[in-house]
Amino acid sequence: MMATPPDDITELRATAEFVRTQDTAALLPLLLPDLDEAERQALAAHCGLAHAALLVFPPDDAALRAALAACDLPADTPSFPSVVVRHRLAARHGRAEADLDVRILHPRVTGPDGEPRTVEVCALTVPPGSELAGLAAHERAHRHEAHVALEVEQPNALLLHGLRALLTRHGAAPDGGGYNPHENGTVLYFTLPAAQAGYRRVELHAHGNYPGVLADHLADGGAHRSAETLLHLLTGAWTTQALAVSARLGLPDALDTATATDPRTLARALGAHQESLTTLLRYLTMLGAVTEHPDGYRLTELGALLRADTPGSMRALALMYGGPFYQSFAALDHTVRTGEAAFDHLFGENHFDHFAREPELAATFDQSMAAGARMFEPVPAHPVVLAAAGAPRPGTVVDIAGGNGELLGRLLTAHPGLHGVLLERPHAVEAARRRLDALGCGDRADYVTGDFADVPAGADVYVLSRVLHDWDDARCAEILRHCARAMPAHADLLILERVLPADGSTSLATAWDLHMMCNTGGRERRADHYARLLADAGLQLLDQSPLPLGGAVLHARRAAAAVPHPAAAPEARLPA
Repeated sequence: MMATPPDDITELRATAEFVRTQDTAALLPLLLPDLDEAERQALAAHCGLAHAALLVFPPDDAALRAALAACDLPADTPSFPSVVVRHRLAARHGRAEADLDVRILHPRVTGPDGEPRTVEVCALTVPPGSELAGLAAHERAHRHEAHVALEVEQPNALLLHGLRALLTRHGAAPDGGGYNPHENGTVLYFTLPAAQAGYRRVELHAHGNYPGVLADHLADGGAHRSAETLLHLLTGAWTTQALAVSARLGLPDALDTATATDPRTLARALGAHQESLTTLLRYLTMLGAVTEHPDGYRLTELGALLRADTPGSMRALALMYGGPFYQSFAALDHTVRTGEAAFDHLFGENHFDHFAREPELAATFDQSMAAGARMFEPVPAHPVVLAAAGAPRPGTVVDIAGGNGELLGRLLTAHPGLHGVLLERPHAVEAARRRLDALGCGDRADYVTGDFADVPAGADVYVLSRVLHDWDDARCAEILRHCARAMPAHADLLILERVLPADGSTSLATAWDLHMMCNTGGRERRADHYARLLADAGLQLLDQSPLPLGGAVLHARRAAAAVPHPAAAPEARLPA
């Protein structure tokens, strides 16, 4: 049977022990250290510890039940869907609520004086290998859902207003709440200014419905959350640099996911200033990239993606976003004012030319493109590819501006009968040749060094992966015309991009649209925009399928009408 992660069981056991042994009167000054004795007595007279809450990440329900039993909690405690926690997780991590299987349980325990209490266990199912592993690591590090609950005895509106005022006077910030008609209870949440008791959130629970109190509380919390949210957004640059610097230092490569390393040893290994490195480690802990332990720091699964040699490494992406692209975003105002790419303004040339003159930077850029290769995972199973691979005479796939061969390698590996052609710049062709040879499919690949005008004719499938978003509409139209001229009547064109949603909903494409505008002068586009560009080249958009990481694959073919002759647009060339 699969087991709940040991760290979760340790946390569950500690939470249960806390609820069993903690005295309310002793707990209150830990939550609010500035309480005077009269205030402490008043709070203790009206409130009692009801439960402590935590979020765990079992692989399945059986593992959760085993974890409860291991912590001397009733394993047969009923569970129910947790709408509130699921909503908060989805909002915090940009996930669809339907993808988060969150349950809530209240196993009963007994307090130090025999009073009934519970442990509030929220459980998000995270099977082995799940893409939710990073979310789990972040939540373990931040403990957003951990809180203590104080039950208000003999509540009334006047008492609740007074308790709210007392908590906020001592720095507790209103942080949401609600009324549950099923249990006829009103809940008021607060974020605390310190965490001496190990908890940064406290819940006041009162039996009954108090709409006036709740409305005042939510209004106060809205202003607080808006300010906190804006402050978090404004410090996003700090996060980018912290992750980029850790990658540049080699910090993830010097840490282990199972064994902790102390800051002194890390500082010596990395040639860093120990106190400054410790400050960085604390921030990385807050981000969920590392975890702090009594004997040092461990790397999380999220942080391991910044290692140089880990499968699917995103280290090069961190170096690019924290390096030249970070510098160019400082000149975003130039782009917004003039419409010119900030990168060109800052460096005096477009980013392709700039990288081409610096081989090390060019290699990092190519690696950063490969870091997004998760987007490619479903492409080998696209019906167009399957048809080409299953034909009596297996077909040929042309990857136009295919970089280091990441996508073409996946296609050829998945379909041993397919033949591939990669069109790229000279240095990229060599990198692709080495990659495909290492994958064992180099003997089924040809390489063409050239520009977009050199798209080879007569193939069955043509692929443009993350190419068109680098260019303005005129260049895109020219690229598509070159593709259309090369494509036989039966050939298919697959375009892999992040597509802007037509309804304005939240999408990674919206962020990349700003990035492309600032750094390449390109843009992301809606599907209907691509359809117009394709039509102008004599091609027809047939369908669109989703891909990971906010991507999509657009499928096009030649239209029935003849492909028009290229207009007098600027000649589109592969970056030199």
